[in-house]
Amino acid sequence: MTKVDDALTQAVDWLAKQQDSEGHWYAPMLTNVTAEAGELLLHEFLGTRTEEYTETTARWIRSRQRADGTWATFPGGPAELSVTVEAYLALRLAGDRPDEPHMAAAAAYCREAGGIGRTRMVTRIWLAILGQWSWDELPVIPPELMFVPRESSMSVYGFSGWTRMAVIPLSLISSHRPTITVPFDVDELRSERPQPAEPDPPLLSWPGMFVRTDRLLHRYERRPVARVRRTAIRLAEQWMMRHQETDGSWLGIHLITVFGLLGLGAAGYRADHPTMAAGLRGLSRFAVPEQTPQGAARRVACCPGPVWDTALAVLALMDAGVDPGDERVRAAAEWLLEKEVRTKGDWAVNRPDLVPGAWSFPFTMEHFPDCDDTSVVVLALHRMAEAGGSSTAERAAAAADRGFGWLAGQQSANGGWAVYDADKTSEVLAQLPFCDFGIATDPPSVDITAHVVEAFARILPPEDPTVREGALYLLRTQEEDGSWFGRWGANYVYGTGAAVPALIAAGAAPESRSIRRAVRWLLDHQNTDGGWGEDLRSYTDDSWRGRGESTPSQTAWALLALHAAGEGEDTDAVRRGIDWLIDRQLPDGTWEEHLYTGTGFPGDFYMGYPLYRQIFPIMALGRYRRQPVAGSPSPARAASSRTISR
Repeated sequence: MTKVDDALTQAVDWLAKQQDSEGHWYAPMLTNVTAEAGELLLHEFLGTRTEEYTETTARWIRSRQRADGTWATFPGGPAELSVTVEAYLALRLAGDRPDEPHMAAAAAYCREAGGIGRTRMVTRIWLAILGQWSWDELPVIPPELMFVPRESSMSVYGFSGWTRMAVIPLSLISSHRPTITVPFDVDELRSERPQPAEPDPPLLSWPGMFVRTDRLLHRYERRPVARVRRTAIRLAEQWMMRHQETDGSWLGIHLITVFGLLGLGAAGYRADHPTMAAGLRGLSRFAVPEQTPQGAARRVACCPGPVWDTALAVLALMDAGVDPGDERVRAAAEWLLEKEVRTKGDWAVNRPDLVPGAWSFPFTMEHFPDCDDTSVVVLALHRMAEAGGSSTAERAAAAADRGFGWLAGQQSANGGWAVYDADKTSEVLAQLPFCDFGIATDPPSVDITAHVVEAFARILPPEDPTVREGALYLLRTQEEDGSWFGRWGANYVYGTGAAVPALIAAGAAPESRSIRRAVRWLLDHQNTDGGWGEDLRSYTDDSWRGRGESTPSQTAWALLALHAAGEGEDTDAVRRGIDWLIDRQLPDGTWEEHLYTGTGFPGDFYMGYPLYRQIFPIMALGRYRRQPVAGSPSPARAASSRTISR
């Protein structure tokens, strides 16, 4: 048995043992402490904060503070003002005194970084709720947005799904301007230096127009038209209630659920109202128990992703040589089949005639299935169905066909795929004064498009319009240096690791210029230790592109691209990359990955996926050991007469 075989056996054994008895895989994601801080602040606002909850949450927040007194958005990252301010507020609620060394150090950093006036809008909303900031100094988000026709790019349906789900409850907060009394102030977080006023943007520009519109809205807020405002608030409240998921959350995301409860709470709904009670139960499902040196703690999984974890785990097992008819694969397929979304969600506003049949990220979410999860699920189900011989395989084939049809209907005009909707690409919305956290629209991305194209390439020939337009989108978005930008993973290594296998699967020749440029970029960015890594600062600082401490997941992404491009184990870079994985495998068959390699909002919000460290190395090692390199005909490609019903 070779070293690769031995490493694969141990890695697969460990991954198989993590499968839940119901058939799925799931490991709670990690993120920064604004999740825990925001939930604690919400409970203070609703009057539901308990002593035990407060202490275990505060213990986790303290455990994440660095030696210099700050908090960051990702491990090893630079100090971040808004994260530090929100953590500080939460600890003040928990009883930490401002003269304690850890609090004094945090406050000193905040003052030096510009004070609370330099924080993002969400942080200043929390400050306003606690009476520490003026509502008049925040952008207005009028609930009258609910009156804008759906067809308009300025309607709530012009936003991305996640922005829509945040803007509507924030409009309730903005209109009601709730304030509670707390037994402290945060003057120690205000900058000691006067901040120069920022000049208005040019009048004849979208930012300039929105800044001036915001001033008019502030004047309107003083005396809104009562009947219009009441109707708008009622529409916003009803929309929120219709979009609550069966588990009580909104969008299956912790932060959005906090916003939902905060918005309805601002509108006067008490904690014991059925919608609020369900939301609070849903919020509790994000809790993850932890142990710190100071004792038991409670952290938050920002967005549970069992569908994603399960589909990737199935693909990894099959890449490693596990038979598609294996009981573990069958159980996972059965679980995935139960999670298919067969109802019309928000996507149907733009695609009303599209037949539903898709998957979402968390355990339960009907309103917002997404293209990324659907692409990996249909790929896993299709590969499993090819083995045949069971009723599960037959149902998997039928579900995969529905998923392919839904994905085909979600292709944007430029050939790419986004998360929830097609053609949500308005650049105007990004200029709104309250859109200072993440991207407000849902444009196609390289990584999602690559995953969809790779799935379609198993059943459609390269000349099919769906595959061809998707591949052309990938070719158009290749960077000058040969890499691709990674929207949902860090960063150019992730984008390149997704784009190259997709293009090869779609018919690109390994020797083509695009593929050779990508290979050269990967070779140029291999670390001296043989692995690959990329710091999350590459999203804001080009000097970090392709640079960073080697990690198992990023090394595997690079190897997956090199494998697809025809770089065999006799290639020095590949051999060194495989050796890096083998040499760093732990005795239990796992790899350690303390850095985050997942992205929520570039520059603002990042996540650590605990199973990435295992799944992607298994994929990479499995493909090198058991699958031919590029240039060999794919046995999985169906006849070119295959059609997709939309």
